[in-house]
Amino acid sequence: MNNRYSPFLVERRALLRGVALTALGALPPVRAACAASLSPRPNWRRLGKSLEGALIKVDSPLAACAKAGGVGANSLFARLKNPYYLGDEPGLTQTLGWIDAWTSRASDYAVAAKTAADVAKAVDFARHSGVPLAIKGGGHSYFGNSNRAGSLLIWTRAMRSITLHDDFVAAGSPANVAPVNAVSVGAGCIWGEVYRAVCAQSGRYVQGGGCLTVGVAGFVQGGGFGSLSKQFGTGAANLLEAEIVTADGRVRIVNDVQHPDLFFALKGGGGGTFGVVTRLTLRTHELPPTIGAVLFDVQAASDSAWQHLVSRFVQHYADRLFNPNWGEIIRVEPNRRLAISMMFQGLTESQARAAWQPFLEWIAARPGDFHLSAPARFLAIPGNRFWDPDYLRTVPDAVLQDDRPGTPASNVFWKANLGEAGQVLNANESAWLPKALLDPERQAALVEALIAGSSQWPIALHVNKGLAGGSPDALSRTRATSTNPHVLDAFALLICAADAPPAWPGIPGHEPNADVGRREAAAVRRAMMPFEKLAPGAGAYVSEANYFEANWRSRYWGPHYQRLLETKRRYDPASLFNGHQTVGAT
Repeated sequence: MNNRYSPFLVERRALLRGVALTALGALPPVRAACAASLSPRPNWRRLGKSLEGALIKVDSPLAACAKAGGVGANSLFARLKNPYYLGDEPGLTQTLGWIDAWTSRASDYAVAAKTAADVAKAVDFARHSGVPLAIKGGGHSYFGNSNRAGSLLIWTRAMRSITLHDDFVAAGSPANVAPVNAVSVGAGCIWGEVYRAVCAQSGRYVQGGGCLTVGVAGFVQGGGFGSLSKQFGTGAANLLEAEIVTADGRVRIVNDVQHPDLFFALKGGGGGTFGVVTRLTLRTHELPPTIGAVLFDVQAASDSAWQHLVSRFVQHYADRLFNPNWGEIIRVEPNRRLAISMMFQGLTESQARAAWQPFLEWIAARPGDFHLSAPARFLAIPGNRFWDPDYLRTVPDAVLQDDRPGTPASNVFWKANLGEAGQVLNANESAWLPKALLDPERQAALVEALIAGSSQWPIALHVNKGLAGGSPDALSRTRATSTNPHVLDAFALLICAADAPPAWPGIPGHEPNADVGRREAAAVRRAMMPFEKLAPGAGAYVSEANYFEANWRSRYWGPHYQRLLETKRRYDPASLFNGHQTVGAT
């Protein structure tokens, strides 16, 4: 079962058939077509010489374990629960596959790029040789687009520079453009280290992702969200400039003035689609003095009480929490359980408690109907300490440590994200729910859908991933991105997902269970059906969507898709950069 929770939440086909099929599925058609164009004699020696040691042979620890009949499997699968290990291995990905869709497969070689020039050499080589490309930064792609068998991997992990600016002006801007506070980050950075540099050490805020090991480049290009996005917008909304290597091997600086069409595409058009981003410059903001969390879960004793509980909460959210201060997750579960894992900014702890007091008092007055597993927990942390690893280690159940010998003490990750490390997805679907559902006359229909859907599988409402109710700046800047505009009118992104622990075909005792995966996927599909009736044609978030979505062009990008397709054809006419459900894919 999937538990994609925010920080501090304590709970957050057969064997190989030929050489292409696995229990997790076949290579997607776009990859098969690309693999068929592989040159029989790519000159790896020449490429390696030009890169001066940056070309490395990639070995898959999973393939080696399978070849050895499972020897060492227990040790390997323990390491697969460490997202830093997954990130540091070019032959691995954070998600190991999706049942009936794809399996993580290692590239043949990787360019461990340190500069844009290294990336350009890899792109030129792929264009001339016909060797397919894959790109890995953090490696978090649910669709498997950061791995590809038989490919050359452009691995940006070593591109980790972080530079803060007090007076950044995008290249080519007119003289009257005012400078802004910003941070420039290499494409190999992950959000934990960026938060540490910007927030903990410099007292500013940058809008990144909730998971500390997500890579910055893929996140921004996918239009990613963070816990505070209702106040600060998406990661894409805060992009000021990017350095990118396009399919012709040129290194370009793109922004609102230079190559604005390509710049727009990078702001939510999907990672690794229009080129290889090597550096990003992002707007920074005044750091909130306090960032906090509210955690509790409540169970209803009867179906009638459950109906009242969900109804009361929807009303409470609409009245007290539908504003820029609140983000993260409301979870509605099959056993009549409502779990709250929300975060706030711009409030003191007492103000946060006051916002919840009417709802908690209503529950307390009905002990025969409702049971809190523990008293509601309120946390309020100084903004400059929230992403400080030294401080986070003092907060019970907050973070886990990279346990590899000799790794930095700063390598921490949220305990709530442990379940995602090395996961195999059985299903994942999302839909933006319009704010009109919070109107008094529509609330009953929303409650009915939540109860019906959650009777099949847990439903999660990520209110920070729907920007309705957000700040004017968050809305205006996100409106200028290529993300589906449905995000602007949505009070939340509904996510319904199912996952399983690390598994890989051919490793005894650790093989994917396709039967269970298919049953869970069917339950997720049933859970989504009430919401398809409630909000027909709702958009979906490209980075957390359904691999099997038929209407992906309209659901991910809406009216922006044609503009994105024209940009794709302009800068990458031969589709050197391609993947599952990426712009230009068939």
